[in-house]
Amino acid sequence: MERGLPHGRPVTRSVTALTPDSAKKFILDNTALMAPPHVPEIVLHLADEAHDLWLRTEDQLTEIGLPPPFWAFAWAGGQGLARYIIDNPDTVRGKRVLDFASGSGLVAIAAVQAGAAEVIAADIDPFCATAIRLNGEANGAGINFLGTDCIGTDAGWDVVLAGDVFYDKPFADRLMPWFAALKARGAEILVGDPGRAYLPKARLEPLAVYEVAVTRALEDAEVKRTTVWRLA
Repeated sequence: MERGLPHGRPVTRSVTALTPDSAKKFILDNTALMAPPHVPEIVLHLADEAHDLWLRTEDQLTEIGLPPPFWAFAWAGGQGLARYIIDNPDTVRGKRVLDFASGSGLVAIAAVQAGAAEVIAADIDPFCATAIRLNGEANGAGINFLGTDCIGTDAGWDVVLAGDVFYDKPFADRLMPWFAALKARGAEILVGDPGRAYLPKARLEPLAVYEVAVTRALEDAEVKRTTVWRLA
């Protein structure tokens, strides 16, 4: 079944049930390998036509109960956080790192490139297992994937990285007690955020600020002022 998008391009339905093979096919059919503007050292399978892919998602993926394809875009918070990690490798070098809400795996790949001893990419979107594997392979980066909700757990990570996670109040309310508990036992918590509505600035200290190019199709500007924060 096909449906024309506003500019007339037909969309072929290619996912009827999510399997590793169907996820790989959907990702390869709807993305292209490209470098995020702020992190040219890394290539990712990204949507080159953001509006198209978002419409495909609403029609196709939602029908089988899958979330929007956050994994197909290099969001500003993740780009800023990845840039910081690459430029400040001592932050993760030799350490066990959790990239929380990993999406495309951009930040996880940056941590591998910066010399982390082990990197775990966590995301509950089932597409991310395949997207992160493909992106890791494209960059020669070995990444372990965790597909469960890890909020409230503690596997002894030395550093927890989180890009673009404060977009929803209930989610933010769950995150902060967990981050605080991890911080209290000695973990470093770093957050990349382009001014999302529910960022708890009172408990964070800024480390770096970047002007990150993003897609106007999904954001409210073409450049987002993005800050990397440390939980104090």
